[in-house]
Amino acid sequence: MRMGASTDYKANWNNLSSTEESALIHVAGYTDEAKLKEATDITIQMLRITIGIKPDDTILEIGCGVGRVGKYLAPLVKKWIGCDVAENMLGHARQRLAGQANVELMPISGYDLRPIPDNSVDAVYCTVVFMHLEEWDRYAYVKEAYRILKPGGRFFCDNANLDSEEGWKVFEASAGFPAHNRPQHLSRCSTVPEITTFLRRAGFQNVQTITPGVWVVGWGTK
Repeated sequence: MRMGASTDYKANWNNLSSTEESALIHVAGYTDEAKLKEATDITIQMLRITIGIKPDDTILEIGCGVGRVGKYLAPLVKKWIGCDVAENMLGHARQRLAGQANVELMPISGYDLRPIPDNSVDAVYCTVVFMHLEEWDRYAYVKEAYRILKPGGRFFCDNANLDSEEGWKVFEASAGFPAHNRPQHLSRCSTVPEITTFLRRAGFQNVQTITPGVWVVGWGTK
C-alpha cells in the first residue's frame, strides 16, 4: 500500500530482502547465478562503453542490492562503494563480497547520499534502481551523484524505457493494479527526455543517452 505522499523505501526493501532469495526475486526476478552473471557482464560492458572503468577509480553504486555488480566490478577498480537503503541488502552483499579488501558498504536513507563527502569519488552508477523510485527521488540521486563526484567525474544511470515495446508492457503491468492497492515496489519507467533533463538540470555536461532494448541509458560528466 502506498504511504501518503512519501514512499518508505527503507521499510519496504528491508521487508522484501529478508532473505537473499527474496531480494533477488524482487530485484531481478530470478535467483539463478548463471543468469545473474550474464546480466552483470552486460552491465559492466555498458559501463565500459559509456563512462569507462579505470583501475584507479573510486566508484560508487547507488542501490547496490546484494552486490551483484560489485562482486565483479570491485576487482577492476581501486575502490568500490556500495550504497543501499536496506540493511538486509547490505548484509547479503557483505557475504557475497567477502574477502574483497577494496569494498565499502554503506547504508543510506533512500533519498540522498548524505554519508558521502563532496568531490570524493571518480564515478557513480545507478542500474536497475530508478524503476523502484518516484521521479523526484530519481532526480535527488542525480543531484547527489553530482555533489559527490570529483571535477571531471562520470555518472551513469538507466531505467526501463517507456517508449519501447518492452517498457510499455512494464508500464501496463504496473498500471493494472487497483489504485488503492498498489505495492510500493511496482516498476516505473522513464523516457529519454526525462533522463536527459535530470542530468542537465543537475549540472552534468556532455550528456548522452542510448536506448538498447528495454532500457534508456544516460550518462554525463561533472
